[in-house]
Amino acid sequence: MARVPMPEQPVEERMSNFHEVPLGYSPEQAIKEAKRCLQCGESQCTVNCPVEVDVKKFLKELSEGRFREAFLTIKESNPIPAIAGRVCPQEDQCEGACTLGRVGSPINIGKLESFLGDWAMENGVEEDFSIQEIPQKVAVIGSGPSGISCAVDLRKKGYQVTVYEALHKAGGVLQYGIPEFRLPKKVVDEELSNLKKIGVDLMLNTIIGQNLSFEELREEYDAIFICTGAGAPRFLGIQGEELNGVYSANEFLIRTNLMKAYKFPEEYDTPIVVGDKVAVVGAGNVAMDAARCAMRMGAEVTMVYRRTRKESPARLEEVHHALEEGLNLMELVNPVRIVGENGWVKGVELIRMMLGEPDDTGRRRPHPVEGSEFMIEFDTFIEAIGTSPNRLFLERAEGLEVNRWGGILIDENLQTSIEGVFSGGDAISGGATVIQALGEGRKAAKSIHEYLRTARAPKEYK
Repeated sequence: MARVPMPEQPVEERMSNFHEVPLGYSPEQAIKEAKRCLQCGESQCTVNCPVEVDVKKFLKELSEGRFREAFLTIKESNPIPAIAGRVCPQEDQCEGACTLGRVGSPINIGKLESFLGDWAMENGVEEDFSIQEIPQKVAVIGSGPSGISCAVDLRKKGYQVTVYEALHKAGGVLQYGIPEFRLPKKVVDEELSNLKKIGVDLMLNTIIGQNLSFEELREEYDAIFICTGAGAPRFLGIQGEELNGVYSANEFLIRTNLMKAYKFPEEYDTPIVVGDKVAVVGAGNVAMDAARCAMRMGAEVTMVYRRTRKESPARLEEVHHALEEGLNLMELVNPVRIVGENGWVKGVELIRMMLGEPDDTGRRRPHPVEGSEFMIEFDTFIEAIGTSPNRLFLERAEGLEVNRWGGILIDENLQTSIEGVFSGGDAISGGATVIQALGEGRKAAKSIHEYLRTARAPKEYK
C-alpha cells in the first residue's frame, strides 16, 4: 500500500504567507496511513526514538480509530506530541528504522503523531493522572524541550517544580527559532499550557545570573536542572561583519518568529530590514529556516555552503521545501569578506572549496581552492553556522565546569561538576534536535529523582 501523503499549501500560495505548509491529515487519511504498519515483532521504530514512544502500539490504536488511546500512548513518553511530530527528524530515527522503508516508503510516523496531538487539542483530551505531593523543590532553568520534559516528569512524581525563562514567552527555541510555517505558535502555546495545568510554576522574564543569582537558586532548591540552550551565535570572524545588513540567524529568527517582525508595522512594533538579495551562510535547519523566512519577505535568497547538498545536516523535508520555494543553493563556496558601501552590505567575496577526507562528523572536510576568490552582490548577510551556550549564565555560575566551547560538562547521569545540579539539551551539546533534548530532559528527571530519593530526601520520603 502506497504512503498517504499529507496535503500541503501550494508553493505559489505559501510564498506569500507564514501559514503552516502541511495542511494536516483528515481522520480517514490518518487511519489509512496507520493501517500500513506491519506491527513488527521487534519495534525498531521505538528503539530509535530518543523518548521511546511505543510507536507500534499507538499506530495499532490509530488504525482502529481509537484516537484517544493512541494519543495517550504517545503522551506516556512525549509531553508535546503536536510539536515533536512537526519538527523531529523522524527520517533519521523512528521512520528511518521502519521495516517498510526497506521496500518502499516508511510509515509517516511524525505526521501521524502531529495529527493525534492536534486532534487531542481540538477535542479537549488530556492525560488523567493523580499526583502524590512531595515537598522537595526542583528548579528548571530554561523552558525549551529538555526543560519541558524534565519538568513534566518530575511534577508527575510529585516534586514542586519551578521553571525559569529569560524571555517573555515559554518554549525556548520552539518559540524563537522555528518559523510559523513549520511550527504554529498557537500549537506551542497550547502544548505548554499543560505545564500550569499539572502544577508547574513558570517564571517568565527571569534571567538567572542577573534577576536572580545562581547561588540563590541553590539555597532555595533541592536540585537544579540547567537547560539554557545554545542561544549565543557563532560568527565567521571575517572583515565586514560590523556592517548594517549583517545578522546572526538567531537575531534574524528571533525578530521574525518571536517578535513577529514580518507583520511590522501593521500589527507588531519590531522592524526587520531584508534586502532584495540575501546570502545565508550554512545549510542546516536553522539556515533553511532563515532562508525560507527571507524568501517570504520578498527576497531572492542564495545559500552559500562550503560543502555540498549531500553533506547538509538539514532535514530532507526542509531542503525539499526550500528548493521548491526558490532557494538558490550555491555549493562548495565560503565567505572571505563582506564588502560595504555607506555602512551597509554591498557584496560578499567568496572562495571556492573542495572536499577532502572525512572529519569527526563523518562528512568530507572542505578546503579552500587557492586563487579562486570571486565577488557577488548581496545586501543582506545572515550567518547560520552554529551556536554556543549562554555565556552570561556560565560566567555567573561559580564552580560549573564547561568544555572549550562553553558546553556544560556532565557525567553519565547528566550531573554537572556541582552536586545536585544537572544539565541537558543544547547547553551540553551546542545544538541538537528537539527530540534529543526531550530525551535528555526525561533522563535528567530520572537522575534527579534518584538523587533526591537517596541522597537528599527526608527519611519519610526515601
